[in-house]
Order: sequence, then C-alpha cells, then structure tokens
Amino acid sequence: MASLKRSFESDPFAQNISSKVYVRSTKSGKVQKIVREVYLRQDIPCSSKLCNACLKIAPRDAANRPIPFVLSEKPAGTSVFTQGHYIVPDTNAFLSAMDLFEQSSAFYDVIVLQVVLEEVRARSLPLYNRLVSLTKSEDKRFYVFFNEFRLETYVTREENESVNDRNDRAVRKAVKWYNEHLSKTSKKAPAVVMLSNDRDNLRKAKEDGIPAYSLANYVSQLKDGEQLLDMIPEMEERDALIEKKPGQFLYPEHYTLSKMNTGVKNGLLHQGIFNVSPYNYLEGSIRVPAFPKALLILGRENINRAVDGDLVVVEVLPKDQWKQPSTQVIEEEAVTMNENPTEEGSDLISEKERKVLQEEAKRTLAKTTEGHALPTAKVVGVIKRNWRQYVGHIDQSSVSSSAAQGRKQDSVFVIPMDKKIPKIRLRTRQVAELLGKRILVTIDAWDRTSRHPTGHFVRSLGELETKAAETEALLLEYDVQYRPFPKTVLDCLPKEGHDWKVPASMDDPGWRDRQDLRDLLICSIDPIGCQDIDDALHARALPNGNFEVGVHIADVSHFVKPNNAMDTEASIRGTTVYLVDKRIDMLPMLLGTDLCSLKPYVERYAFSVIWEMNSNADIVGSRFTKSVIKSREAFSYEQAQLRIDDASQQDELTNSIRTLLELSKKLKQKRLDAGALSLSSPEIKVHMESETSDPIDVKTKEHLPTMSLVEEFMLLANTSVAAKIYEAFPQTAILRRHAAPPKTNFDELANQLRVKKGLDLSVESSRALADSLDLCVDPKEPFFNTLIRIMATRCMMSAEYFCSGTQSYPEFRHYGLASEIYTHFTSPIRRYADLVAHRQLAAAIEYEAVHPAVRSRGRLEAVCKNINVRHRNAQLAGRASIAYYVGQALRGKATEEDGFVMKIFSNGFVVLVPKFGIESLIRLRDLAEPEPAATYDAETYTLTTTGSRELKVELFQKVRVRVTDQKDETTGKRGVKMELVSTY
Repeated sequence: MASLKRSFESDPFAQNISSKVYVRSTKSGKVQKIVREVYLRQDIPCSSKLCNACLKIAPRDAANRPIPFVLSEKPAGTSVFTQGHYIVPDTNAFLSAMDLFEQSSAFYDVIVLQVVLEEVRARSLPLYNRLVSLTKSEDKRFYVFFNEFRLETYVTREENESVNDRNDRAVRKAVKWYNEHLSKTSKKAPAVVMLSNDRDNLRKAKEDGIPAYSLANYVSQLKDGEQLLDMIPEMEERDALIEKKPGQFLYPEHYTLSKMNTGVKNGLLHQGIFNVSPYNYLEGSIRVPAFPKALLILGRENINRAVDGDLVVVEVLPKDQWKQPSTQVIEEEAVTMNENPTEEGSDLISEKERKVLQEEAKRTLAKTTEGHALPTAKVVGVIKRNWRQYVGHIDQSSVSSSAAQGRKQDSVFVIPMDKKIPKIRLRTRQVAELLGKRILVTIDAWDRTSRHPTGHFVRSLGELETKAAETEALLLEYDVQYRPFPKTVLDCLPKEGHDWKVPASMDDPGWRDRQDLRDLLICSIDPIGCQDIDDALHARALPNGNFEVGVHIADVSHFVKPNNAMDTEASIRGTTVYLVDKRIDMLPMLLGTDLCSLKPYVERYAFSVIWEMNSNADIVGSRFTKSVIKSREAFSYEQAQLRIDDASQQDELTNSIRTLLELSKKLKQKRLDAGALSLSSPEIKVHMESETSDPIDVKTKEHLPTMSLVEEFMLLANTSVAAKIYEAFPQTAILRRHAAPPKTNFDELANQLRVKKGLDLSVESSRALADSLDLCVDPKEPFFNTLIRIMATRCMMSAEYFCSGTQSYPEFRHYGLASEIYTHFTSPIRRYADLVAHRQLAAAIEYEAVHPAVRSRGRLEAVCKNINVRHRNAQLAGRASIAYYVGQALRGKATEEDGFVMKIFSNGFVVLVPKFGIESLIRLRDLAEPEPAATYDAETYTLTTTGSRELKVELFQKVRVRVTDQKDETTGKRGVKMELVSTY
C-alpha cells in the first residue's frame, strides 16, 4: 500500500505545510489524537500604509482594488518612540486591562495577533467580544494579523514546552518580524512594541532585543498618561501580597478544578449560582438539585470570596452546624465604616462584624431552633466568576486627608450601587477629583490575603445625583447596550429613509404572497404616547354568525435580514429598554417608530394571524399570512375605553372594538378556568414636566378593560404561533416556558398566611394556587389580596426563552398562563425573540426558504441564553429608573401615606406604599433616639419595641408612614425614606 505522507522531494511546497497536533478525550473516556495540516503563506499583509511590498500582495475586492490597510502611515509617538509606533499586546495585557485599550485618548494602531485573539476567546468570551468590537472600529485601527498562517511568524511547539510558553514565543516572533519587515520600508519606520504584564515574557523579549514594556511603564511614556495609570491592575502589589506567609492568609484556599469536578460528580460537593441576601451582606444562598431548599452560606469565611452571581462549588457542613436564616438586617457600609483600605489587618472578621455576629447568635440561641435550621454550606471554590464593571462612588470615610489633596497614589474603598457587591479596594492618583462622582470600576482579583476584592478605576460618569450621570450609571449597572447604532447597522436601512412606502404596484416583489387587508377596519390600542406600534387588531361579523378576528403584527423581518449587521446588533441588544425619561431601542428609530410601526392612515407591511371564532370565543379555524394593512386609528387605552363606554358611538370601528372586548372577556375566563394565575406587581407612572422633563408627580396605573382586551388577543396569537412553528420545527422552534415553582418556594408565605390570617395556600397546581389566592381576602382591607399576589409573584420562577429541542414537551408548559405551549410573536420591534419567531413562521407557511440561522440549534440556544439575560436586565433597569424618578419627584416634599408591612426583621421591617409602588426598610434606629429595645417573635412574625418608643409591628399590618426623599450615603442614590407615624 502506497504511503500518503507528503515528502519534500515529491512536493516543492511541502516546506510551507506544518501540522498541529491536538489530543482530546472522547465521551467514552478514550484519548483521540487529531492532526491538522496548516498551509503557511507569505501573502498575509502587515497592513501598514507605509509598506508598499505588502500592498502588492494584498487581497483584492471584486473590482480588483486592494483591501484598504488599517495601520496609519503616521502613528502616534511617545517620549521613547518619537518616530511613532505600533502596539502588539499579548493575551495577558488584554485580559487584565481591556478598559485601557477602549480609551479614546490613546491605544491606536494596535496589531492583534491571531494567537492572542484565540487565547482571549478561550479565556473570556465577554472580553473577546469587546476585542472584536475594537477590531471593527475604523477610528481605533486595530488590525488582526494571522500570524499562525504566515510562514515567517509561525512557530512549532517544542518538546516539553507548555502551550502558554509556545504562544508567548509566537508573540515575540511576530513582533520581531514586524520590526525587521517595516525597517526595510523606511529608515524612520515606526517601532513595533510588545505590551505585557507577564514578567517572564518581558524578560525573554528584552533578551531577544525586542522592544517590550509592561502596561504601567508604557502608559507612563504617554502624554497625560497619569490618568490612565489608574486603569492598570496593581500586579506588583498583588505579587507582594501573594508572597505572604501561610499564617497571614485570611481566607481558606480554593479547591483545584479537578478536585471540585470529582467532588461534584461523586455527590460530595454541590455546584450552583451564589446569591447574596439583599438585607445581610454576610448571608448567601445557593440552590442545588440535591436539596429541596436553598443551602445557607453564613459569614465571611464560609462565603470565601464568592461574589453575587458567581458559579461556585460548596460543601455542606455537618448537621450540628446547620443554622436558621438571619433575622437581622446587616449592612456592610454600616459595619465596615472607617475601615482603613491600606491596612488589611490579620483578622478576617473585624471587631464590628464580630460584635454584630455575636448579637445575632444570642438571638438565635434564645429561640427554639429545632425544625427551623436549614442546611448550611461553605464555598470551597469558584468555577466561573460573574465579575463585570461596577458603578459606585468612593467611600469618604476611607479617604486620608493627604489623598484628598495631593496627587500621590492612594488606596480607597469604592461602594458599589448594588448592595449585594462587596466594597472594592482601589488604588488611584485622582482621589480629590473623584470624590462625589459616580465612577465605573472593575474587579481584578480577590486574593486570600485581602479582606476585600481589589480593582481598578475605569472612568468617571459625572457628579452624583445629576440626571446624566445617574441615567448612565443605571444603564451600565444593568448592562444595557446604549451606544449609538454604528454605521454598518444604519447602512442596512432602506435608502429611501422616511420616504419609504409600500409599493403602489402589486406586481412589486414586496407584494409577493401578501394578502391585501387594507379594506379591513384595523386599529391599534397602546399606552399614551406609544410610537413603536407593534400590533393592531380587527373584528368583523361573518355571514354564518361567527366572527373573524385578526391580530396584525409589524413585519420587522421584511427589513431585518438574518445575519446582517442590523440583525447581529439586535440579537446582542435583545430587547428595547424602557426608562421613565427615555427608550433604548433594539432597532434604529427609522424602523421602530416609522417604517415598521403600524401607524394610522398609512399602509404598512404586517404579519397577520386570523381566526374564525364563534360567539363563545371558541376557535373554529385559523390562518397565518403576510399582509398589507392600513390602520384606521391609533388609540390610547383611555381613548378606546371612552369610545366603548360612549353609547352614542355606534360607528363600525367602535362596534368592532366592543366585539373584541366581549370576546376577550370570554378568552380570559377560559384561561382562568384552565388554571392561569392572576398575579400582581406594583405599577406606577411618573408624570414629567413637559419642558424640563423633571418628575412632578407619581400615580398608580389604573387598569382598564381595554388593556385586558389587547393582552388576551396577544396571548392567543402567541399561543397559536407557538403551536405552528413547533409543528414545523420540532427541534428548533423558539418558545417561552414558565416552570412550575418548587413547592418549598411557598413554604414561608403559606406559613405566614396560616399564622397571621388563618388562611391556607394550596400550591398543588396552578389552578389550586389561583383558587386559594382568590380566597386570600381581608374584608376590612381591599388591598390585602393584591399584597398577597405581589408576594406570591416573588415566589415564582422566571419565565425563559428556550429552543424546543432542549426540553421534553411536558416542560414546554407556561405555568403562569396555564398554556401547554407558548412563544413571543407580537412585539418584534422591541424583542428579538419575536423576530426569530416571525422568521420561523414565515418558513412554516412556506412564504420564504428556511434560513440556516433559523434552523441552527446551537445558534438558537446561544440567542436564547443572551435574550433571557437581556430581558431580565431590561426589567430591572426599568424598575430602577422608576425608583430613581420617584425619589426625584418627592425631592423636598413630605407626604403621609398608608403602607403595609411585607417583611419583619429583629432590627427593622419593610413597608410597601401602594400609591408609589415602592418599598423601604424602616430600621429600629429610625423609630426614635436613642434606638428602642426590641424583641422579635419569629413564630408569630411580630416585632415589639420598648424604651424610647413602644409599639407592636406585625406582618401584613397596615401602617401610616411619612414619605420623604433621602440621599443614601451608602450607594449615593437618592431614594425614598419612610418614617413610621402610627400603626392601625
């Protein structure tokens, strides 16, 4: 048999072919060797506009023009490289200081090596995405050089050489080649400089005569580089800390990854997401499959450097160490105030923390804990950090007098806006300038030797409490993509702009397979001021006595094609975010508020779901079609309700809305009969002054029957589309599910109702829960039922998008809606999931061919994962915006309102004020001066105070509170402060 192995004699190009060898383990446990040939080329350009040699071999476009080079012919200089320079960062530099490379004041003309890009992707996908964005920026001039395919820069891994050392050598070789290559173009060629924080890599580069600097040394050469120095992690300081003696370590060492994986596999350890209590920074919890209730994690040592949202591994403690959840509010800023950021001390637990914990232990021992203790665990390792950029402000009490005046580097604490994130120790030269500012920071590390995580400064957002700074802080805190749409996205819009119209000729390709529904009496019903109108409806009587009802949805998929720049941007944003004073759009405004929006009196493309129904709202038949419609009117909920209620209005359009209302009532009753839940959450509206956009009043949203009308038909459309796309794509349909909550989620609420009101809460099914919620009434207090529904909502699981092939059919069920199958279809202007559903439905009715993006399960799973996060963040950002503006609306005012006690601690209680839709903690120290003594009865949920103020506070109790605004000195946010006036 002839050998297929290449030989240099038979193939003159064999010297340009190299092999990469990979070893991987298969699912069966066997080891598989993979050999891949790499064709090494000499036509990969350096992309410097100074190089004519590479211009001759550069790739060309369809018109035979060379693809434009990226690197400038006049790159910026430094105090050392006055002739100009290009930068080649290694992987370490990008991983530790990505914020630095995103600055607009420096870091232009950067060569991103292929080997570095691949390493960054393997280490951190979020950082990889940020780096890719930089390579696409025309201004920053970041060029990806494929060093692994260029003959002169490829390196073969040597025997006993680690992958990391081989990649570092590849970086050094590429820098050396670039310098030699460019020196041939000009006597004054720019230098090519390697940047790294890896000491060994820097040492070897200097031995080879390669220009190389640490990030700190390089930045110090730049003009105005002093401010940028704060953005560089303190590697030298960390190295000094790590070299401490074992007795000086404050935290237990984390297990190795292999030890954690083995423990989890054997059931000895458990893996899950770590959550910090919003009321006690020394208490966390983690849900794991092996236990019906969340495991408690108490104290600094057991939390062991885990941060809220981290994926951690825990070990359950012996049963004699199991504890009750804390009944005390413990706030980090109050306990750790005046802590010195430059002196960590030798004790993990500070004196103040020890005192607080001792008080909590006394309370616990004074109660009967039998039957109430929960499994308690300790963190033994972190699988994946959930660290991100954090918004906060410098803790004034941590600033030394010299730091507040001078420019020397000093350590301070930053208090994050999110109370669940620990204080971050920061070294900065700009203490005086940053005091009183909202700042953005990131965590670099949390070593065993440090009580707090260490981080670095990214940028200042502006003065505390200014509208611009607080709004940007909110967007950053919830990771809302708020940057302007890039040119590549805007280039995807119709060239006609606002002049675009539905083609007049029905022979135009845009009319292909569309049904002409312009003669139907269609209207939209939305909140006041709505501009992005996704949906419209119609109803008309049929000759057979039945009704034709249609839901018409903006045909966004006509304008946004799969995998173009606009689609990619929309998939990243995931959803439109609605704040009190602005809207952060998923799609450019031209589409969202004009060309796609189903505005009245103009023709628009739509995707229609049309049913035939009898008078009992039973569906006789249904169909799906692309269409052209012309909405007759755009009503607000209030306008539509007035029109329905006005008996003198007997026109055809008004009567069709009345028909829709009657049918919607029957649809709703059918859902409720099937077990759909009617839950609740506080809903308010902030009224703004028209000229200044300042908040002037806060009112509770009134629920109108027209709101329910629209909701019922949107739910029906979503359910109908879900069934259709699942039938067509059983493995890849994009659906939405709402898992049944574990029964243990309702244990606390059920016990509270039983003890305080003698009511039973049944959670056997959604129907049983719905029925028992209907019975949770207090004849003396109408709001009580709403209060219980709000609390029940918080016991629920979150609904989520998923790809149908990842779950069995019974798991598709939407618990809250009591629907077997469900999706989102009706809001494609503001939700990416709906846009995907549109594409799948279009393929299902054979309107267009199936695009690979719609059929790729892997891609759809990634889309679902992202939009689940974006959807949740959008909700949180919206609520935070309302909370901020409620505080602003109350600024300088004081009002007395009724509230209800929702939660009780041993040193305070939480009150909900329905009028403002807000809740706030009232501490014992807020009741009187000096702080009254108190006893808390956990069995009866009762707090009794004595001394300076005597009163009795019970769960669900109605109270009178004085509501004012207050700047939270801890978070820097202005919010609502409540003072107890009296109890009822």
